[in-house]
Amino acid sequence: MSDSSPLPPVRLHLEAELARDALSTPLLTRAARLARWAGEDTRVDAGGGLVEEQLPAAAAELGLTGDDAAAYASEAWRVAVDTGLVEIVDEEEGTVAPGADLALLTGSPQDVLGVWLTALETVLADASVPDLDDLVDALDEGGEVDLDALDWDPQAEQEFLDGVLGNLYLLTVGEDGPADGTVPLPALAASMIVPSDMGEPTNDVLEQVSDAMMRLDDQFRILEPVGLVEYQPVDEALMADTDEEPAAAVDETDVSRYGMVRLTPLGLYGLRSRLLEAGIAAPAVGDLADKGADALLDGTAGFPPSAAQAETEQWLDRREPLTAARELLGAARGGDQGAPLRRLRCQQALSLVGTVAEPALREVLDDPELGGLARVWLVERGFEDVPPPSQDMVFWLTVDTIAAQLAAEGNSEELQGLVEGLAQQHGGFFAAAWRVDHPATADVLEAMGRLHPDKKVAKEARKAAFKARSQHGG
Repeated sequence: MSDSSPLPPVRLHLEAELARDALSTPLLTRAARLARWAGEDTRVDAGGGLVEEQLPAAAAELGLTGDDAAAYASEAWRVAVDTGLVEIVDEEEGTVAPGADLALLTGSPQDVLGVWLTALETVLADASVPDLDDLVDALDEGGEVDLDALDWDPQAEQEFLDGVLGNLYLLTVGEDGPADGTVPLPALAASMIVPSDMGEPTNDVLEQVSDAMMRLDDQFRILEPVGLVEYQPVDEALMADTDEEPAAAVDETDVSRYGMVRLTPLGLYGLRSRLLEAGIAAPAVGDLADKGADALLDGTAGFPPSAAQAETEQWLDRREPLTAARELLGAARGGDQGAPLRRLRCQQALSLVGTVAEPALREVLDDPELGGLARVWLVERGFEDVPPPSQDMVFWLTVDTIAAQLAAEGNSEELQGLVEGLAQQHGGFFAAAWRVDHPATADVLEAMGRLHPDKKVAKEARKAAFKARSQHGG
């Protein structure tokens, strides 16, 4: 998450659906049940935790059995206290009462999600703490935890977990991530350990990745009950004594044995909320639906194609088609650096508008910046009486289109193919293109010189770029 580039937009479920998910998470369900169970005889210790002798009754109330029942009950109680579902009435007496925030669980979706976000913070803090056995081993004679002996840096541990969750968020919302959002634990651990420019990881780096996997295995087991992730733990057979014979044959190539994790829809909402709280721009599809066309075109400039289309569809759904088309065309004008990409997004948005938008496109046929894309739109939809473009307009539109593609994709294979096709179809392209009165002409010609594989053609493009820059005094 150290990259300063904008995050891809996330597609969130409706708040009502997310609130239902939050209420059904095991941890919040248990916390709410204990808050309603607590009475006059309930007692807590100095830290607000249930006194030890009441843990069995709390576990029984939750229907928990087994060796970990008391620990799960204690965890649920701590969440109830931290979220305000329970409040401590008298610290000296250790008495409690239902908290004012207990009523929020039957309130609005925003109320419910607010409680859940507080619970999430409690669990994330717990996930960064070493396990109980390590803490006991690190106690000194005075009962204080010796951090040096524990080899635990609280801030570094929290930053590591935040980084892992940030990478998981990126993999989930990015279009290059796994289709179902499920990420193998080794890949997630490696994303934090292995340098991006490292070829074959060294044994030392691989050992660090293995250690990180084990830490993450513990942490995701803690995070699953609060509904942040769905997690398939590391196969315990992998951690067994290597001298022991496995109980059954295992597939050594099955990556799922090493742990698989996926953010839930509720988890996406939670992590985005934390990113926003940290001052990081984390857009969501639908954020621009109530804003103007200028905000839509600028805001979707860096979006992946499918997210840009989803955002645009929501924007169009709230507007009358002809009015929307006029707004889009008006916002697409300009000679600034971002204008070509705005016009590309405008063209893509207009492709989603029906033929009712015809008058808006005809109104800009004589516009030097919009006339070309208007003609393309009208012709593609079979309208007649569309005046042919002048040669100047054709060249201007070509330069504008390549400038937009450069801004959207960089030096992509698709753009290289477009450049090769232009040079092949128009023998005198560069002789005419440098004269085009477009702010990006020189930059586009330089890019064509970089992208074209034929050295002779590339040289022509660079010479044309020099002429264009000289013409504009650049």
